[in-house]
Amino acid sequence: MSNLACPECTMDEVIAHSDRECVTCGFEWPKEAEAEVLDVGRVVKDAHGNVLSDGDCVVLIKDLKLGGTQVLKGGSKSKPIKLVDGDHEISCRVDGIAVGLKACFVKKA
Repeated sequence: MSNLACPECTMDEVIAHSDRECVTCGFEWPKEAEAEVLDVGRVVKDAHGNVLSDGDCVVLIKDLKLGGTQVLKGGSKSKPIKLVDGDHEISCRVDGIAVGLKACFVKKA
């Protein structure tokens, strides 16, 4: 096993042999492609598979409960986003509230 992540599913259970193979999804890639994978870095995609970057605006695809009685309504548009590391990939403001969002709940505006 290696600490290199699979370029297909981003899991880190990789078998190192003449090529690389992901234990989780079975994706295989040549060792020469590792430099390209490492240069690309982390890619964040929205619910429809569009690549997101800092400064993009996004729209919520469903209602999200914030706790208590606060709800962010589906269709709400965000201010420009910032991509961050961690469980929630997006940091932004929606309806005047600073929130951390998972990319699977938004689409690129």
